[in-house]
Amino acid sequence: MPAPPPSQPRRTLTIILLDGVVVGARAVRRALGGRGDGSRLAHVAIAASLGVLLATTYSIVAVLRTPERLTPVAVSPAPGVAATSVLTTGTPGEPPSPTPTSRTPTRAATTGGRPTTPPAAPPPGAPSVEVPSAAAAPTRIPLRADFAVVENALLSYGAAVTIANPGPTAVTDWALVIVLPRKSLEITSVSGARASRDGAVWTLVPEGSGGVVPGHGSVRVTFRVSGAAISATPTACTIDEVACTGLPG
Repeated sequence: MPAPPPSQPRRTLTIILLDGVVVGARAVRRALGGRGDGSRLAHVAIAASLGVLLATTYSIVAVLRTPERLTPVAVSPAPGVAATSVLTTGTPGEPPSPTPTSRTPTRAATTGGRPTTPPAAPPPGAPSVEVPSAAAAPTRIPLRADFAVVENALLSYGAAVTIANPGPTAVTDWALVIVLPRKSLEITSVSGARASRDGAVWTLVPEGSGGVVPGHGSVRVTFRVSGAAISATPTACTIDEVACTGLPG
């Protein structure tokens, strides 16, 4: 049995192109050798054509051998269009859902250009401190008044009322009320207060800065009552509705 013929090597595209270049060069050479009247210009043109053919062949061979060196042309997106990436994984048969490439950060609330921070809680076991909402006004201590007859005459008498302030704060307003036994009696020559009447009831109030009762101090109001002291002394005396002391029994 005769031996099988040897297998021919595989002809690649590069070998085919090189064979074509060689065959073309031989054909040109034969054509030039057969012509005795070939000019120098024709030789130069044919040599240039061969050079271009060789360069083209070399470029094609280089591209075919190293296709990974080709750099793809990147197309920039149009201005104002946000780039998004599409999620390629998922359940077969369902369209992929787009996933944004970036997120917009949430801006924290600010006060005065700075982030607001809640007050820190006191540590466990620390004593609580109560802040008063407003300063409490000091409580006014009632005034005291003492009545006294300081001068006796035949048809009138002089009287004095000492108003004392036991508290630490000065008192600028007060009302001293004196009730005489008859409407016909009058109070005159008042000093340290201003007097007004309603029948037999007389009301004396501060007049100017002289009527201010300083803290832990006192002021003195004097006046004259028409009528003998034995029958014209007051039947009642109060300072801010607190009874006076010193009235005859």
